[in-house]
Amino acid sequence: MSTGLVSVAYVVASVLFILSLGGLSNQESARRGNLYGVAGILIALVATMASVSDSGLVAIVIAVLVGASIGIVIANKVEMTQMPQLVALLHSFVGLAAVLVGFTGYIDPLIHSTGAEHTIKLVEVFVGIFIGAVTFTGSLVACGKLDGRIDSKALTLPGRHLMNLAAIAVSVVLGCWFLSTDSMALGILALILMTVIASVLGIHLIMAIGGADMPVVVSMLNSYSGWAAASIGFMLGNDLLIVTGALVGSSGAILSYIMCKAMNRSFISVILGGFGQTSRSSASAGPDDRTALETSADEVCEELRNADSVIIVPGYGMAVAQAQSGVSDMTKLLRERGVNVRFGIHPVAGRLPGHMNVLLAEAHVPYDIVLEMDEINGDFPTTDVVLVIGANDTVNPAAAEDPGSPIAGMPVLEVWKARQVVILKRGMATGYSGVENPLFFKENARMLFGDAKDSIDKLVSGLRD
Repeated sequence: MSTGLVSVAYVVASVLFILSLGGLSNQESARRGNLYGVAGILIALVATMASVSDSGLVAIVIAVLVGASIGIVIANKVEMTQMPQLVALLHSFVGLAAVLVGFTGYIDPLIHSTGAEHTIKLVEVFVGIFIGAVTFTGSLVACGKLDGRIDSKALTLPGRHLMNLAAIAVSVVLGCWFLSTDSMALGILALILMTVIASVLGIHLIMAIGGADMPVVVSMLNSYSGWAAASIGFMLGNDLLIVTGALVGSSGAILSYIMCKAMNRSFISVILGGFGQTSRSSASAGPDDRTALETSADEVCEELRNADSVIIVPGYGMAVAQAQSGVSDMTKLLRERGVNVRFGIHPVAGRLPGHMNVLLAEAHVPYDIVLEMDEINGDFPTTDVVLVIGANDTVNPAAAEDPGSPIAGMPVLEVWKARQVVILKRGMATGYSGVENPLFFKENARMLFGDAKDSIDKLVSGLRD
C-alpha cells in the first residue's frame, strides 16, 4: 500500500476514534461508539500491516494473532466486577510498550536524524520512556489495589513529596546527561537509571493514594497511557499513534478532573500522589453504643408495595453479587404496580467510571430512569423508599456532617433524607475507603443483611406473590 493510502486510512481511523469518544459519552449511543472504535482499530491494523515490507509482515501477523487470541480469552473469562483491575492492567501494557519502543528507537532508530532534529528525537525518547515507566508500574499497583492483592490504604511515608521531587530532579539531570553524551553505552546507562527511578516513582505515587480515590487513579492512568502512546507515535513518526494518544490522554485528563470535582478532591493532589493529605483517621469516630436496626425481606416487600416512589442506589456490592438482573426484574414489577422507580448513580460508583451504568444496561434497565447524582439528589426528601445495594462511600453522610472525616466535603447521594432507607449488605464492614458509615445507624435506616443477589431474589419473589 502506498504512503498516501496509508495516510488516508490513518485519517479515517482517527475520525472513527473521535466519533467513538462522542458515542461513548451517552448510554444510548455507547454501542454505536464501540462499533466506531472497533472499525477504527481494524482499519489502522490493516493499513499498518499493508505498509510494512514482506520480511516484517509475518512477524506482525503472528503478533496480532497472538495478541487477539489472548484478548478473546481474557474478554470471555473476566467478569464485570474485575473490569477495573483489567483496565489498569491494560494501561500497564501501554506503558511497557512505550519503554520498549523507546529503548529500541534509541538503539536502532527507524529514521536517522542530525542536528536539532536529532536532539528533539532524543527528548521524545527520554520523555516517552519516563512516562511509560511511571504508567507501567503505577498501573500494576492500581491493579493490585483494585484486586485486593495490595492494601487499599494510602502509604504515607515521611517526606514522600520531597522524595518524589528528588526523583524528578535526578531524572532531569539524567536527561541532560543523556542529551549531551555521544556515547551509545552512556546513553543507554542514563536511560536505564532513569527507567528505574521512574518505575519506583510510579509505584510510590499510586501507593500514596487511598482506596477512595482509586476510580480517579484508573482514569488518570488512562490519561498517562494515552500520552505514552503519543510519545511512541513521535518516536516512530506515526501520525495515527500521535492523534490516538492525544485523544486518550486529553479525554482521560478531563474525566479525571470531572471525577475529582465530583469527589471534592484536588486534581493536583491526586496526580501528585495524595499531596496535601493529612494524618486524619481513616474511620470516623462515633459512639460505641450505636445499634443498627435490622429488617427482613418480607418487611421490605411491604414497604415497597406501599411506596409511591422508590430510588435504587447501586454500588460495587451489587456488581460482586451479580444482582443486576434481579434488580431489573424488581424494577419491572414495581413499575407495573405504578411505583415511580429510578436509579441514582454517583460519578464514582463502583471502582471504575460508568461501572454501574454498564451493569444496569446489561440487565436491560431503561436508560431514562438511570439518573446521575446531580439530577436526583434533590428528590430524596420526597422519596418513600431508597434501596442501597452494595454502595457505601457514595452514600456516607459523614461527607456532609463530619468535618473531620477523610471524605469530608465529598458530594454524596443524600439517601438519608428519604422517608425510609434499606441497606443491602453482607455485614457492617466499611467501604473501600475504610471510612465508617453513620448511615447504618440513622433512625430511618434498616439493614437487610445477606448476599445482595439472594436478598433481591427474595424481594422479587415477595413482590410477585
